Amino acid sequence: MQLALGEVATVLGSSCGFAERLARGYAIDSRTLAPGELFFAIRGPHFDGHQFVEDVLGRGAVGAVVEQAFYEQSPETLRPALIAVDDTPGALQGLARAVRRRWDRRLVAITGSTGKSTTKEMTAAILAERYSVLKSEGNLNNHYGLPLTLLGLEPGHDVAVVELAMSAPGEIARLTRIAEPQVGAVTNVAPVHLQFFESVDGIARAKRELLENMPAGSTAVLNFDDPRARTFAEGFKGRVVTFGFDPHADWSVAEVGGDAVEGSRFRVRGGVQDAEFRLGLPGRHNIQNALAAIAIASLFDVSPAEAGKALAHFRPLPQRSEILTLPEGIVLINDCYNSNPLAMETMLETLAPWPGARRRIVVAGEMLELGPTSPDLHRQVGRKCVECHVDRLFAVQGDARLFLEGAREAGFPEQHCRFFSTAEEAGEFCRKALEPGDVVLIKGSRAVHLEKVTQLLKSVGAGVPAARDAESRS
Repeated sequence: MQLALGEVATVLGSSCGFAERLARGYAIDSRTLAPGELFFAIRGPHFDGHQFVEDVLGRGAVGAVVEQAFYEQSPETLRPALIAVDDTPGALQGLARAVRRRWDRRLVAITGSTGKSTTKEMTAAILAERYSVLKSEGNLNNHYGLPLTLLGLEPGHDVAVVELAMSAPGEIARLTRIAEPQVGAVTNVAPVHLQFFESVDGIARAKRELLENMPAGSTAVLNFDDPRARTFAEGFKGRVVTFGFDPHADWSVAEVGGDAVEGSRFRVRGGVQDAEFRLGLPGRHNIQNALAAIAIASLFDVSPAEAGKALAHFRPLPQRSEILTLPEGIVLINDCYNSNPLAMETMLETLAPWPGARRRIVVAGEMLELGPTSPDLHRQVGRKCVECHVDRLFAVQGDARLFLEGAREAGFPEQHCRFFSTAEEAGEFCRKALEPGDVVLIKGSRAVHLEKVTQLLKSVGAGVPAARDAESRS
């Protein structure tokens, strides 16, 4: 939303010498700032945005929001372009809340341990069949990303769909108070970020902050299949809509067809509707994400035909359930954007029935931020690999070696599993070991950088068959 710097200063309880200048955008990263944008100087663990204020002003920024101490030490010639505040992150959030209130239309906020990004994308795609939609882009889902998203609201937007992420108690509450959503959805609660929580119940309490901080008269959309998320309805004073495979959910899946190659076909029952949908993404978890999006869209009077059209054409975000077909019939399931125990197990269940797979190969990166539970959770996933008939298991970095330990305990052959310290090592080995017809699942936490494995495997060419002897000796 375009604002005069004088308006911005008034909202922030400050002043600006260039009050008539118009901010055409907002930025916290000096490297990506475009001319005409207002720069917020954020003091972070590695960089202090105040160091770049003069640079961004020289490159066309209309002004900068800075800490009071920086303002007082700045030369007189610089001060007219500065808006001084006590706390620049708080100023960013306060301005975003003010813009959201000025816009004053319906906003959907989605959180959950897994699936929230895909659900957000599906919801935005369905609503876009009828409305002008603003959505969170990329990973703009935290105390910096959410405000930047909200500052992108324009009078022409009919609805906004945002994603809320957290790694500590209190974060969802703060984000909810900034966004003030009329619709709040919870995809699930799972063992994620256990490094910062005492238990999964602690994670559930943090996710519930969404419902506890929404405005009066809001609607909660909850995963009925998740026992913790389902209890969020207790004590909630607004409307509750549920979704899930359980037939008692308000929006439920009546039947499922299709396969991992052609995608999913599923029939949905909800309200007076009974309609069939098609989705190009594999896996039961993606059907559940779609079901959440359908339930949310129903609150906006979107028809089944409109929702069906959007889902049929839906394409996943990069590195989330991406299906890549290589020469010789090799298939890569590129799901390496992030990982946690629930997400890992759902992808293994997707891999298990893959039609026509010669071998099911898993390249599994370490799952991070699991705290003291990490060893047990990694071993549990290793056992799940055996249950899902994985033929080769390659573990990458740190606690991922415990995948192998759990798999071997469940009877997985020693010669069919390996540990690699880096993604590059794993990628080079796999590149030589692949055979025609292999299906490879690549999944791990972002910091493991398993996208490097994907890049190396995409370079596999006509020389694949020559690698068979190397694999037979592994």
